[in-house]
This record gives sequence, structure tokens and C-alpha cells, in this order.
Amino acid sequence: MTRPADLFEASRGRLEAIAYRLLGSAGDAEDAVQDTYLRWHAADKDLIETPEAWLTKVLTNLCLNQLTSARARRETYVGQWLPEPVLAGDRMLGPAETVEQRESVSLAMLTLMERLSPNERVVYVLREAFGYQHREIAELLDLTESNCQQIYRRAKQHVGGRSRASVDSATAQRIVEEFLAAVLSGDTDPLIRLLADDAVSVADGGGRVPARKSPVVGALAIARYLSHVFRRTPAKLTYVGGEPVFYADVVNGEPAVLAVVDDRIITVLSVVATPDGVAAVHLQVNPEKLERLNRQWALAGPHRPLAVAW
Repeated sequence: MTRPADLFEASRGRLEAIAYRLLGSAGDAEDAVQDTYLRWHAADKDLIETPEAWLTKVLTNLCLNQLTSARARRETYVGQWLPEPVLAGDRMLGPAETVEQRESVSLAMLTLMERLSPNERVVYVLREAFGYQHREIAELLDLTESNCQQIYRRAKQHVGGRSRASVDSATAQRIVEEFLAAVLSGDTDPLIRLLADDAVSVADGGGRVPARKSPVVGALAIARYLSHVFRRTPAKLTYVGGEPVFYADVVNGEPAVLAVVDDRIITVLSVVATPDGVAAVHLQVNPEKLERLNRQWALAGPHRPLAVAW
């Protein structure tokens, strides 16, 4: 007979993946899963017919509560909010067999899902990323099946639909090495050539690290902005604590540059590459949102730095 603790551990990865997509925060997702475990530990198992459904229902209710309070926190968040980045291979990313599953965990989609109501986000995530039937979702949320279908349609309209090719580590390295070289060159022209005309750049410092508080739009504006941000000066070296070393990796399915000082990732620059050029640049510098990524990156070592110096 399977022990209750083992049964929960067998579900932990799936629960983390659901919670991360719902909350956009690996730290909050871990907390929600741990709270689910505490409720599971205290529950009368004889009254639970289907443990997987029970655990999912408890988790989604916890996440619904967090999403409601998170909306209030977002209103006072300093600057732009971006999701917490997660390295390729982290179980928090969950299933990635289909385009919909990969897209649902991209930084761009996690940001778009902030537009959704809590119920819309739960329905969208469970349907798109985990293949739940509307009947199953309706039971989890205590809704009618038709209501669940209406919520799903509204969610699809709000976030739109787009597809992108998955990126392996070799392709990611090529993309980010070329992009980083252009950024560090001090010349905006090569960077402009890599960017789509209507590209958007967003930086998240969370009030803890200096970061632009509004998006930068357009290839020329982004080229100037990034050239300034990455311009090497003694003051910047002192501020970041030393000479950064750059690495290529895949973050949330997208090519990314990791800037590392003293074995700590201090910046994640990820790009959304399209046939028309880089359509989006996400800069995550909020140290609170780099904690799990730092742990996972350390476990995945050793790493080979890019042949690009600041």
C-alpha cells in the first residue's frame, strides 16, 4: 500500500507546475504546494476517493486566494512586474510536449495572464497546459460546465493566441551570443538589425535594484537603452560587486543571458526570437526573483562562459 507521503511526493512536480503557471512566482508556487501538503497530511484519507483530484482542488483554491491578494500587491509594485524566471529542466516548468504547454510557461504568456481574473487564469492553465476537460475543471471550481467553457473562451480572447518554436541550448547560445555581442559593442546599429521594429523591452527591479520603470518600445529606443545599461563603467563594476561573467542558457523556453558575479546570477536577459527579429527583451534583476534560479543553476554546473567580455 502506498504511503500518503509517497503519494503526495509523486504529485509534487505536477502541483508545482500548476501553481507556477497560476502565480508566475516559483517561490509562491513552492509555498502553495507546501500548504497543500499540510492539508493533505491533516486530512482523513479514508474520505478521499481520488487523491489527485483532491490535491488539485486544494491547490487551486489556495492559488485563487493568492491571486486575489496578488492583484492588490501588483498595484503597489515598484516599476514593471515580470514573472520569476525558471531554468530549462526545472520540474516547475511541467509538461512541454505541445506548443500550448510550452507557450503557457513563457515569460511573455505568464505576463499576459496577469490580465485574467483568477478564475479565468485557473481555467486557462488547466485546460491549455494540462489538458483537463471542462467537466473536470468545473468540478474543481464548483462551477457548471457551460460556465467553465465561457470563462475559457474569455481567457483565450484576453491573452490571444500565438505559437513559437522551442529553443534548444545550442540555438539559445547562438542567439544570445550574437545579441550580447551587439549590446556590448557600444554601437547601436548591429543591435537595431537584430531587433524587430516594434520590439518591447521590460525590466523588473522590484524597487530593490535600479531598473527602468516603464517599457521601452521600438528597435532604436531599445538599442540605445541596452547600450547604456550595459556600458562598462567603474561605478557599475563597484555597484554589482565585480566583473560579471556571461553565460547562455534557456529560461522559460527562451534564449537567455545570465550575468554572474561571484557565482551568483545578478541579471537574466531573455529574448523572444521571431523570424522578424527579437520581438521582446525581458530583464530580470530583482534578487528575490532569482533565488530559485540561482539554486538550480548551481546544481546544474559546471557551466561554460560565453566568449564575450564586458
